[in-house]
Amino acid sequence: MDHKALIQSLSPDLRADLTERSNRAGLVHLCGHLGVIGACTTILLYGPALWWIALPVQGIALTFLFTLEHEATHKTPFESPMLNETVGRLAGLVLILPFEWFRYFHPAHHKYTNLPGQDPELDGAKPMTRQQWAFHVSGLPYWGSQSRLVLALALRRPIDARYIPPSALPRIRREAQAMLALYAAAGMSLFWSPLVLWLWILPMILGQPFLRLYLLAEHGDCPTVSNMLENSRTTFTNQIIRFFAWNMPYHAEHHSYPAVPFHKLPALNAVLRQNLRTTATGYAAFTKAYLARRP
Repeated sequence: MDHKALIQSLSPDLRADLTERSNRAGLVHLCGHLGVIGACTTILLYGPALWWIALPVQGIALTFLFTLEHEATHKTPFESPMLNETVGRLAGLVLILPFEWFRYFHPAHHKYTNLPGQDPELDGAKPMTRQQWAFHVSGLPYWGSQSRLVLALALRRPIDARYIPPSALPRIRREAQAMLALYAAAGMSLFWSPLVLWLWILPMILGQPFLRLYLLAEHGDCPTVSNMLENSRTTFTNQIIRFFAWNMPYHAEHHSYPAVPFHKLPALNAVLRQNLRTTATGYAAFTKAYLARRP
């Protein structure tokens, strides 16, 4: 049974329960995530003796806002459309990942998950050697591609727009122009204060490898088939990683039923678990197996 048939086999009451969105659940989780960022910021400002702990944790907390922005493109972390829009845009600003652009890029990934030539996430080559893996995990390709994307959008240069409706492109470009102006202002602030460097730039550099390792497990080495129970990997991990990733390690579940909000994914896992085809027992186990298949 593929993911479509399996989801259709669920009772209407169960599907209604699984897809129920909640401002409360979203705000509680968001407050926890922002609380970690706030605590690390406080340590970096007033407890310099612990900077070596706070800096990488700050980076992980900031870069994993990606999972929140990703969820916001599905309009599921909160019941309120305004909250989904606002949080998605702010997360995109932190990540140099324009929300207006990503809301069209990501559905194309869901429609053609892991299918070569169709899934836009496969446009960037996946690491096929250990050297390529190290470069990929460093985050350098991400910073380069996102900088080029924001500049191209803001300066009205040509981009790959095959999944973007023409009516949305002006709105996407305006957002990128606003982001570029804010980044320029942040860069100018470095002339009189190092705060942007210590609270955003350095943490993001340190945190990006953790996000790259996490994201590689979502579809890395998964079968190139249309069944979401096979082409997406659920990684069984600890509560800390699930917290920062907004439960997205339940990734086959998310791809099988994208309307399910993050706080209901454990319940969906309980329903689908016996039918999952591609799983890993943890990110260390996935990485070890991934590298074992590469020269």
